[in-house]
Amino acid sequence: MSTARDAPADADPRRWHVLAVCLAAGFITTLDVSIVNVALPPIEDSLDASPTQLQLVVAGYTLAFGLALVPAGRLGDAGARRRLFIIGLVGFALMSLASGLAPTGTLLGVARLLQGVSAGLLNPQVVGLIQQQFSGFDRGRAFGMFGATIGVSTALGPVLGGLLIAAAGSAEGWRWVFLVNIPVIAVMLPFAWRLVPPPDRARGTVPRHLDPVGLVLLALVTVAVMLPFVTTTGVDDDPARWWSLAVAAVLGVVAASWERGYQRRTGAAVLDPGVIGRRSFRNGALLGMVYFAGFTGVFLVVTLYLQDELGYTPLQAGLVSTPFAAASGVSAWFSGRAVARWGRRIVVAGLVLVLVGVLASDLVVRTLGGEPGVVGPVLAVTLLVAGAGSGFVIAPNQTLTLSEVPVASAGVAGSMLQVGQRVGSAVGISVIVSVYYGGIAGGDAAALATGRALLVTAGLVVAALVVGLVDLRSRGAKASSP
Repeated sequence: MSTARDAPADADPRRWHVLAVCLAAGFITTLDVSIVNVALPPIEDSLDASPTQLQLVVAGYTLAFGLALVPAGRLGDAGARRRLFIIGLVGFALMSLASGLAPTGTLLGVARLLQGVSAGLLNPQVVGLIQQQFSGFDRGRAFGMFGATIGVSTALGPVLGGLLIAAAGSAEGWRWVFLVNIPVIAVMLPFAWRLVPPPDRARGTVPRHLDPVGLVLLALVTVAVMLPFVTTTGVDDDPARWWSLAVAAVLGVVAASWERGYQRRTGAAVLDPGVIGRRSFRNGALLGMVYFAGFTGVFLVVTLYLQDELGYTPLQAGLVSTPFAAASGVSAWFSGRAVARWGRRIVVAGLVLVLVGVLASDLVVRTLGGEPGVVGPVLAVTLLVAGAGSGFVIAPNQTLTLSEVPVASAGVAGSMLQVGQRVGSAVGISVIVSVYYGGIAGGDAAALATGRALLVTAGLVVAALVVGLVDLRSRGAKASSP
């Protein structure tokens, strides 16, 4: 676990103000993962966007987000944390403006890619600052707040998007889904400039070697893994895209070989054995990747079903997910305090609750799909159960995964954890949406196609639960060993 030496900034009374800025940055970047879900039909109508362009708007953001994480984390650990935080904020605002003013689907997709890069610059600095500013019980509380922010922003995105579209009109209201970020960042920037600590306040060892070759190889592997999934629309997809996974496997072997040699020569490889070699980190990163694969896709497929098949407005569809957001926020808040006492057990319990909520949602769609006025309110209840469980998964898993990571490696470790989450999100969204659209194209009823997509989500949650149980057992064995 961390020591007082790992986080000497705890005496700084401004650390909670720094956390507030970090939470705001985390909120807007994760909000933009899901807020566009309810805007896809209006974007399609307004810009005559193709399925590929729409997929780029959704998954292209995730791809670029994941691509920028590890280099940004490495540079942040090397002393550029404050600079990258400010650059990321400004870039996110500019690309939000470009997205909101985009005249074509292609330009919107490009702006979303660059917006994702800006988010990827920001998020490693958030995790690194939390590791740097807090230790012990306070670190658990801080990550609990961060987990609550991620859960609430992801689940609240559809309802905020629905409100904006309802207020500004369906024709052009989707533009405010992006433009709303600008006033938020305008308020944040002065506080970030004043509060985010400069490099000379960062403690720990600054890497002398940045391992640029390793960074490029990891970026190429990330792109090769995610590309076939973010380009999957479920309609007339080119089967040749899956060859990208073979390229990823080859690049992965090359990257692993390079990193081993670089570590022997310099002791400063990006894939630091001191981080990767920790079982707590490996298990937590795998659990997070699998869980995000299921968790993120739920809102998209439910929103598509409610809007496209049952005639719900964007606002009505968004409101169905509000109980998930509320329950997730409350449970994540409490999990920050409980993780120090219960450890991995609280994550396992949370996954069980999520599984119950998802299976109940599947049952609701299959049995009440013919009653539009009933299915939405009942789905809100089942999603509330899933949300309560989700709050006990994301924040505690982040705390437990990074608990043994030195502060000097906090940025890149947090980046690797988030890369797994972004890859999981891209894969999960691709598979779940493909199951949904594939079922519709094959003549299945919308309720049946949605139910199958939710069963895929349930399967992914079960896989995360298995990883959690394995990690729980290994931690118990470690604790009982002499």
